Amino acid sequence: MNSPVEIVDKKEELYQRIRRKAQMSRAEVVRLIALAGSGHYGSSFSCAEIFATLYYHVMKYDSKNPKWKERDRFVMGKGHAAVGLYPILADVGFFPKEELDTYTEIGSAFGDHPDMNKIPGIDFSSGSLGHGISVCVGMALGSRMDGLQNRIFCLLGDGEIQEGQVWEAAMSAGNFQLGNLVAILDNNKVTVDGFTKDLMNIYPIREKWESFGWNVVEVNGHDVPALVATFDALPAPLSEKPTIVICDTISGKGVSFMEHTFEWHVANLADEDIKKALLEIEREVK
Repeated sequence: MNSPVEIVDKKEELYQRIRRKAQMSRAEVVRLIALAGSGHYGSSFSCAEIFATLYYHVMKYDSKNPKWKERDRFVMGKGHAAVGLYPILADVGFFPKEELDTYTEIGSAFGDHPDMNKIPGIDFSSGSLGHGISVCVGMALGSRMDGLQNRIFCLLGDGEIQEGQVWEAAMSAGNFQLGNLVAILDNNKVTVDGFTKDLMNIYPIREKWESFGWNVVEVNGHDVPALVATFDALPAPLSEKPTIVICDTISGKGVSFMEHTFEWHVANLADEDIKKALLEIEREVK
């Protein structure tokens, strides 16, 4: 039996690992976007801890058998943040890390949005925002029909939930009592065109999802212990309410001159700014 001290030490080790992997994702985002000449910094940085918590603690999968039937599924509604996910998929073994060096080249599997037909570990391709959650409703229904006890995770952007299709899917998930469906809202409060509330106000978020029959949890999306505790406390997959985890995040998190702005949603860093960004990202994780 582990002593209380050993349990605490193991938890701290887990938290530190997740933090380091999130920072690895951010550093790779800077490197890969430099190769491409333009890309999505803000929205990739805002969900780095979410990616890392899912893939290093929460989800069940087999990187050597990507089509394992009983695996958890992960679908990116906000697929433009895929550049932050690719390094993690490589790190956990879905494909060799050196393949990332071809990012956005002609013929490369790795584009601005993920392609399920080209990249192991991608459960569904993204593109037009809004359809990811509908796909997840179908996956969750399919898992129920097959008698599986896995979970279907869907990453949504706060700008994305301005789409009507999201709310049709939310209504369906509540109606079909899909407790195996977990939506994750990266609420970083910006879109490519400006601040979310100024373009199409999405608030109040909690009350809207609750009205569609969802279990709603709110958490700081950069607080690793809080994320771990939130996902550890998810209802069982056979429960009757889908869950949405509303993550309060910061666009551009980790690079001070990018934080809280929509100008860095998609952009390109000059050489000197790359150095500044990497210095901030590579600081020792506290």
